[in-house]
Amino acid sequence: MAESAVSFLLERLKPVFVNKLKLFTGVEAEVIYLKGQLELIRAFLRAADAFEESDEELKVWVRQVRDVVHEAEDLLDELELVQLHNHTNGLSNYLSIRNMKAHYRIAHELKAINSRMKTISLTRKRFLSKLDTASEASNSTYTVNAWHDQRGDALLLDNTDLVGIDRPKKQLIGWLINGCTGRKVISVTGMGGMGKTTLVKKVFDDPEVRKHFKACVWVTVSQSCKTEELLRDLARKLFSEIRRPIPEGLESMCSDKLKMIIKDLLQRKRYLVVFDDVWQMYEWEAVKYALPNNNCGSRIMITTRKSNLAFTSSIESNGKVYNLQPLKEDEAWDLFCRNTFQGHSCPSHLIDICKYILRKCGGLPLAIVAISGVLATKDKHRIDEWDMICRSLGAEIQGNGKLDNFKTVLNLSFNDLPYHLKYCFLYLSIFPEDYLIQRMRLIRLWIAEGFIKAKEGKTKEDVADDYLKELLNRNLIQVAEITSDGRVKTLRIHDLLREIIILKSKDQNFVSVVKEQSIAWPEKIRRLSVHGTLPCHRQQHIHRSGSQLRSLLMFGVGENLSLGKLFPGGCKLLGVLDYQDAPLNKFPVAVVDLYHLRYLSLRNTKVTMVPGYIIGKLHNLETLDLKKTSVRELPLDILKLQKLRHLLVYKFNVKGYAQFYSKHGFKAPTEIGNLKALQKLCFVEANQDCGMIIRQLGELSQLRRLGILKLREEDGKAFCLSIERLTNLHALSVASEGENKVIDLAFLCSPPPFLQRLYLSGRLQELPSWIQSLHSLARLFLKWSCLKHDPLVYLQDLPSLAHLELVQVYDGDTLHFVCGKFKKLKVLGLDKFDGLKQVTVGEDAMPCLERLSIGRCELLKKVPSGIEHLSKLKVLEFFDMPDELMKTICPHGPGKDYCKVSHIPNVYSTYWRDDGWDVYALDSFSRDCSPRSGTVMRSHEPRTLWKV
Repeated sequence: MAESAVSFLLERLKPVFVNKLKLFTGVEAEVIYLKGQLELIRAFLRAADAFEESDEELKVWVRQVRDVVHEAEDLLDELELVQLHNHTNGLSNYLSIRNMKAHYRIAHELKAINSRMKTISLTRKRFLSKLDTASEASNSTYTVNAWHDQRGDALLLDNTDLVGIDRPKKQLIGWLINGCTGRKVISVTGMGGMGKTTLVKKVFDDPEVRKHFKACVWVTVSQSCKTEELLRDLARKLFSEIRRPIPEGLESMCSDKLKMIIKDLLQRKRYLVVFDDVWQMYEWEAVKYALPNNNCGSRIMITTRKSNLAFTSSIESNGKVYNLQPLKEDEAWDLFCRNTFQGHSCPSHLIDICKYILRKCGGLPLAIVAISGVLATKDKHRIDEWDMICRSLGAEIQGNGKLDNFKTVLNLSFNDLPYHLKYCFLYLSIFPEDYLIQRMRLIRLWIAEGFIKAKEGKTKEDVADDYLKELLNRNLIQVAEITSDGRVKTLRIHDLLREIIILKSKDQNFVSVVKEQSIAWPEKIRRLSVHGTLPCHRQQHIHRSGSQLRSLLMFGVGENLSLGKLFPGGCKLLGVLDYQDAPLNKFPVAVVDLYHLRYLSLRNTKVTMVPGYIIGKLHNLETLDLKKTSVRELPLDILKLQKLRHLLVYKFNVKGYAQFYSKHGFKAPTEIGNLKALQKLCFVEANQDCGMIIRQLGELSQLRRLGILKLREEDGKAFCLSIERLTNLHALSVASEGENKVIDLAFLCSPPPFLQRLYLSGRLQELPSWIQSLHSLARLFLKWSCLKHDPLVYLQDLPSLAHLELVQVYDGDTLHFVCGKFKKLKVLGLDKFDGLKQVTVGEDAMPCLERLSIGRCELLKKVPSGIEHLSKLKVLEFFDMPDELMKTICPHGPGKDYCKVSHIPNVYSTYWRDDGWDVYALDSFSRDCSPRSGTVMRSHEPRTLWKV
């Protein structure tokens, strides 16, 4: 990691020499000397980083290098501030003298740093022979700290990584579905890394299981979980599962009240609740009486590393215990080759080495995947590289238990990362346990931290996305959610890996995580992540550390922790300030002095306005996130931010069924085109300044995502001309001034060639013919189009289309999905087709469709003809559809079409009533086939949120 710090600082020094910045006398010589020392020491650090854990003296030396590098980085940032003041017009004599003193001070401190660096550089010679000896001994002295085993070991495995799972999965499904009607507890036990969570998740997600139980909930049990937190989490997920609003006061309810609510929710339902990774008996005792024994065939599943807990919890209900065993030799080899050689066989000259490494993995899936991720990047012709990895496992692996082997393999995976990926990976330690990390948020944070450098032909965002993919490929992070068109939406990090990088971050003074239970604080804090309530008696330590603070992020903070309150002495080097979800009422005035600020997020706060005199001074700002705030207008001063790349200012506003506009945007300055670096701009209200803003959009040539609201028909030509110039556009969302207002696209002849997502909300005179040429289009949402001709004819051959939503789009009486068309479509929504009487699905049409939603088609009295051919359909939902149609699929009465939908795991009927949705599952229909005899689910959430 010291190598990472040195390399990062050398990158920071490049502009000083490339741009030939004017440096004060005495400073330039010191900077040149510093650069030379850093280059000399960097190569040595590559070896030292790998061995510092085994040698305390070396570890101290590496820490000294890192500390000096951090101090030098701080001085360079201070130097930039001083140079900024030098170029200020009308500088007073007092400021000139003050800046001159600052220059002398910086020169003096750089000289002191170089003196220390020289001593450190001389000392490194003492370690050269030691490192050579360690290498010759095949790393025999290499040891790893005793990492604390954490839960969720096997979550790093993708679907393609699963082997040896079919037999236990089949057995567990049988235990769940068959047997007596009484409540049973089924426990899965085994050591960490065995694949308990992976196995149970596959069982939980199986369509047969999901269809059998009316309510399925997954609860991950934290190692430090409190009783109330566990019950509250279970209650929240149950309300979400059955689509009912969470009652007020849930967050403050006591345990007994929570148990009563949970028991009432489940009393008459066949439910499945999974508690993943239970550590202590009291955690099971806290919830078992809240889960009713209702003789409906309900089941509870527990995964735990403790066998005694598994047996005790299951024996009470005459349940079952499944002891998960390591992979068999052939299964382990299959998994190893699949990940290491991408499904190909192992080259003959590597078989012995690979089998030796595989034996050290002890049949643990997570360990196999981790080491495979390292080996997959190696040259298959360089036997010496493979042999080095084989030898680096060392005597420590041979002598200790399987869990220690597993930890060593994970540590090896981290050490194998290049320096730029080490920083990106360690940065994940800022997020709390079980936190779903938004992909774009992470990318923007990486960029703001300076970890990402643009490459030829690629933006910083492209490079960061490549880094993310590389970490995914190495199985160090995993995908939590993907969008309907296959993009990664959220990520998570395996808990054991998270613990490892937290320890490394702490040791490297890279990130300081502070929460209520925190005891020790570092003297110098560079990145601070606050989780929950901050202990008052710790704030004095923060005050001392603010001078070197680079990043401040808050998660689950319940009080207004303003910068002035936390750092009364200032934090002038701050580059990242993330207040997302914090109880913030006003724009933080203290940021006015943060020249280095590159990332500012006030998302989901109560901020209502942005002061111009403040925002105009943040010249280095790259991301301004005001999503889900009440900001409706940006000041003219925003145009001074020439480095701004991401501008997000909008709020969803779906209050009722017939709400015309699903979001509020903002009024932008007329000359918005001056912000040349913008890549994402959402959502600009266009009905102002006589169309000037629309014409200005064409100047934003770097735009990747654009959201426009309230587009006027008379601005259609100017809009088309601007869009044609945005050749880098990937996502475009356009809404007219209202439901009956026209979006004029007749003048758009050459659409952006890389467009992947298109959202059009407004009347269309005809469907633009150029849509057929969008070969990369994966998502298409059309709303209020009112077309006279069937749009499917023009859309059916789009090669990448995965998600299609049509709302009040066509006046015809028939929709026909032709045989063999819509080959990639996964999600289809049809809403408000007033004249629609028939939908037909040809054989082999939409072969990948997984979700179908049909709503408000009053004349449609039958399910789509041919729906039985949609073999991959998982969810079929009707909302506000005629009772006559719903009776045709009633499982209890004269319904003739039930057999057509019986293969679909989830079939729902939904109605809008009293400002909320009543949702009925197909098997809940009454005996007289009335789909509205009783509410089984309740939700106030909007059906669809149109997102760019």
